[in-house]
Amino acid sequence: MRMNFRSIICATDFSDFSNRTIPYGVAIAREFDAKLYVCHIIDLSAVTIYGEFQLDPIGQQVRIQQEAQAHLPQIPGLDRVTWEPLIAVGQPAAEIARLVEEKGVDLVITSTRGHSGLKRLILGSVTQRLMRTLNCPLLAVQSPEDGFIGRDIAGIRLKKILVGCDFSTDSVLSLNYGLSLAQEFEAELHLIHVSEPPAYREFMSPAEQAQDMVHTDVFKEKLEELVPPEARNWCSLQVVVLRGQPHEELVAYSVTQNMDMIVMGVRGYGLMKSLLMGSTTDRVVRRSPCPVLTVSAHTGRT
Repeated sequence: MRMNFRSIICATDFSDFSNRTIPYGVAIAREFDAKLYVCHIIDLSAVTIYGEFQLDPIGQQVRIQQEAQAHLPQIPGLDRVTWEPLIAVGQPAAEIARLVEEKGVDLVITSTRGHSGLKRLILGSVTQRLMRTLNCPLLAVQSPEDGFIGRDIAGIRLKKILVGCDFSTDSVLSLNYGLSLAQEFEAELHLIHVSEPPAYREFMSPAEQAQDMVHTDVFKEKLEELVPPEARNWCSLQVVVLRGQPHEELVAYSVTQNMDMIVMGVRGYGLMKSLLMGSTTDRVVRRSPCPVLTVSAHTGRT
């Protein structure tokens, strides 16, 4: 199936980090002739978290809204696409999710900041929350020079796409998106499964070790079966089975193979569990050298 991005939200808080979403939004909107929404959420609760006292919260809200309205049209590149500002007040992830449903958005673009430790535990990550609540894919990006577009937003140059697959429903859904994009841009599709090595392998018998290696061929066959033969007319397929910790192997592979994008599914862990323990997708998003497109089980639901 062909993915058709008709409307896109770029989320920004006007920081240098979050403004990195705009070039991607403009490039993708131009490629798919989509409408671009540039979204800024005013989170007044964050002011008190950092110890600032609000003498006039209503006045402050009005002032910030006016400043946002004035600032958005000044962002470079927006004159190249049809776009509309979206300014709301509330908790960022919840408000963005609401706007996605209200506007029928097909893709949300956010930036990654790599929060870790106590700050991530207390404040949470907007990107991490959105990954688990949106009913559309989420693209987490870094700076344009590290991704599949140039600083001049000349166009999209997707040549290599990595799809992580553990054969779950979520990962097969993410394969649909990765395969669609690979065909759209006639790119290489690297379909990868990471097999975690058994504990105490050194104590396994030769027969047990041989049987363990047989699993690699089985996994490769299963990966091959996931991609329809006709799809290979429009993209080149490479199936790879790696051994190790999934997030470490996927990030390392994306570095050595110069991937332009990683596509992954998102498991439905509860927020507290994911904040405390993380997940493979969370860790890949934070460490990836290229943009990561995440797809959850909510995608396509209304």
